[in-house]
Amino acid sequence: MLIRRAELTDIPQIMQLIAEVVPVMIAAGNFQWDSVYPNAEVFEKDITLQQLWVTDIDGDIAGVSAITTHQEPEYAHVGWDITETAIVTHRLAVSPTHQGKGIAAALMVQAEKEAIERGIGVLRVDTNTTNQATQRLFPKMGYVFAGEIGLSFREGLRFYCYEKRL
Repeated sequence: MLIRRAELTDIPQIMQLIAEVVPVMIAAGNFQWDSVYPNAEVFEKDITLQQLWVTDIDGDIAGVSAITTHQEPEYAHVGWDITETAIVTHRLAVSPTHQGKGIAAALMVQAEKEAIERGIGVLRVDTNTTNQATQRLFPKMGYVFAGEIGLSFREGLRFYCYEKRL
């Protein structure tokens, strides 16, 4: 398993991964993603900003994660100081054919490595309230539940926020 920065040539495989993940999420009652989001343009922007990472298993993109410093304004609703620089994980996904192999955890470890490398002592992440897999994963990775928010760009959905301090 190789964790590496994504390249523009990875976009077709990333979009195939998303096409596999979205129906599984929807079937589980998680409507965080759909046919509109996330899309190729979002991932292309992540790549241009050097903030998209993939898990490569023998040339197959098995997982993806944006490791950014972008914090949603609504994060302030859980008491976070959003003027404090934080590493924030967005768009974390693992191919259904590769789930259970520690890929999501490896991508979260990569976020921590990025934080250490950049001298940033705070990591943050949010997840849909119906995403039970991430709600189990984040505490195992040392993240602490901070509260629940809505996001203006995902009307009608609720998200749990988690934080880890290094």
